[in-house]
Amino acid sequence: MNPADSAPRPFLGQGLRFPLEVAGGRLALSRGERKIEESIRLILGTARGERLMRPELGCGVHDLVFAPGSSATEMRVTDAVRQALVLYEPRIDVLDVAAASPDGTPHVLLIRIAYRIRENNAVSNLVYPYFITEGV
Repeated sequence: MNPADSAPRPFLGQGLRFPLEVAGGRLALSRGERKIEESIRLILGTARGERLMRPELGCGVHDLVFAPGSSATEMRVTDAVRQALVLYEPRIDVLDVAAASPDGTPHVLLIRIAYRIRENNAVSNLVYPYFITEGV
């Protein structure tokens, strides 16, 4: 375990690890920067309307699954991701969001997110692969 994760940081939070894991006969916890990364992945992986008690929670990127693979769609994806993170992850400042398909793989969008953790000013990056034709 990273020593920075064990220091108490109430603003960064602590909670059940996502996806759920069992460690030592108990549900594993995550805290600190790792918890923020898990939260970002959870927000991006949740379609709006998916959560019964919070139908507004989620990212609009799922609404674009059948949109044409164009630069306009990439801009709509970046806007949807930025909006979701600004609304639902108060522990970070979103610095940059970019989306692009790697060469030869039009069914995948790599969403690159740069963010700053407000409590300690640490800058982090996350690449979230979004599979456009998954399940088709």
